[in-house]
Amino acid sequence: MKDTIDALALKQALIAGAKNLEDKKDYINELNVFPVPDGDTGTNMTLTILSAVREVEAADENIPAISKAMSTGSLRGARGNSGVILSQLIRGFSKKIGDKKEISVRDLGGAFQKAVETAYKAVMKPKEGTILTVAKGIATKARECADAGMELEPFCDAVLAYGYTVLESTPELLPVLKEAGVVDSGGQGLMEVLQGAVDCLLGRVVIEESRKRPAPDSGRPVAVSETSTADIKFGYCTEFIINLEKPYGESEEEDLKSFLESIGDSIVCVSDDEIVKIHVHTNHPGQAFEKGLTLGYLSNMKVDNMRLEHTEKVIKAAEREEAARKEREKEKEKEKEKEKKTVKKQYGFIAVSMGEGLKNFFTELGADCIIEGGQTMNPSTEDMLNAIEQVQAENIFIFPNNKNIVLAANQAAGLCEDKNIIVMPTANAPQGISAMIAFDSTMGLEENQSNMEDAVANVKSGQVTYAVRDTSIDGKTIKEGDIMGIGDRGLVSVGIDIEDVTFDLIADGADEDSEIISIYYGEDISEEAAKKLAERTEDAFPDCDVQIYYGGQPIYYYIVSVE
Repeated sequence: MKDTIDALALKQALIAGAKNLEDKKDYINELNVFPVPDGDTGTNMTLTILSAVREVEAADENIPAISKAMSTGSLRGARGNSGVILSQLIRGFSKKIGDKKEISVRDLGGAFQKAVETAYKAVMKPKEGTILTVAKGIATKARECADAGMELEPFCDAVLAYGYTVLESTPELLPVLKEAGVVDSGGQGLMEVLQGAVDCLLGRVVIEESRKRPAPDSGRPVAVSETSTADIKFGYCTEFIINLEKPYGESEEEDLKSFLESIGDSIVCVSDDEIVKIHVHTNHPGQAFEKGLTLGYLSNMKVDNMRLEHTEKVIKAAEREEAARKEREKEKEKEKEKEKKTVKKQYGFIAVSMGEGLKNFFTELGADCIIEGGQTMNPSTEDMLNAIEQVQAENIFIFPNNKNIVLAANQAAGLCEDKNIIVMPTANAPQGISAMIAFDSTMGLEENQSNMEDAVANVKSGQVTYAVRDTSIDGKTIKEGDIMGIGDRGLVSVGIDIEDVTFDLIADGADEDSEIISIYYGEDISEEAAKKLAERTEDAFPDCDVQIYYGGQPIYYYIVSVE
């Protein structure tokens, strides 16, 4: 076994890691501390790394090209906090190996270290007991093993084993994990990637590159074939019919098949009373013909050079891709010219939202672009960049409206060079709505940003959904199917009645200074049920203006806010 990693091994290791993560994503989703039906850590990490895989499969087979593709693909495809952190780990790792022809164990030690440094810088307030802790442990062990002069196989095994040890310790670092009886879901996802990559590097699993099947949602045509002509063992597709003139029984058939197997593969040998039809891939068509002549005369003889056919296919595919590339370039130039002629306004707004009612709210408040997504599907950095491209404004505010989308929005802002992007760290739709209401077009950028931040800080919010498993959080016992009211600081109420739990959540947020209580009911709640809850709330808080709206959001029965 080689003690270094070449370009092909790096590519296959990434694919293997992605495949292992994809296979385990449902299990990882179930590790989320809150047993909500939209636990999506595994899904977000999988979609992030699959974006990197698609870029790598389209890249040239050398380490600089592969490392760049790994970084670019994961950054643009990053979804959710866990996906963004994974993309930053890949980015840091790729930077350290990007100029190598082959990667040594010592290179790996440095690359893991760079990965962790990059990821920690990307998170405003790093928290221990998470994916970052697991990554840091892996990097520390990798450096230690590299400095000890370990060879590749023991190095991989030692780093992998230590990573699992750190993962198992995460509940001791985060009490909420310990109470829920789970390890960190992001850390588990990272270990699945590392496990798959190590198994591939050490030959414990064989990976068929996923480029042989269409990439999901890649938007890119699938290549005809990227197999080298050197991989074609037998170069001539040979076909012919033997018109029998000699006896042809079982022994003659076995003898003919045995001979064909000795000179080629992909053999088809079928017969009736008068003819035998032959198909074989071989480097010696003449020998196949000569063997056939010992049994009779030949007809329908056909020989195709598969290497030439392959080369022609590759050339034609390359020509098609080049023509498509030129067409894309033309379209880009047209778009650029169109942008030049378009007068940019001073302010633009992008909001992430799910549910027809909530989306209409943001549109009516002036949002230029609504990104479909939220709790059930976190949009990617790429989705953010595409939305930014659509908005013709000098200053663009993004409202993620979900804590798990803020990092992806920040990453998009960092990748955008020609527009000023301001990410408002809104954790939910009510905060986003309040921020947009606070905007005043007659004011300057800094004053508006300050006012919007104040509006967000003034909103107490909560969401009501159901539990998908038994657990315990903040000393509250939760059974599968229970209704949960989750506030800004965590679990507030648990019960079996949606209205009771929602009322308790509202009551927890309301105080003597509260003026407005907003109730957004979801797609599974009737208008009558929402009105009943509103009347109960009005009776309990007569000094507050209680408003109900159709949000139409999935999964969450109610989203509420108190201001």
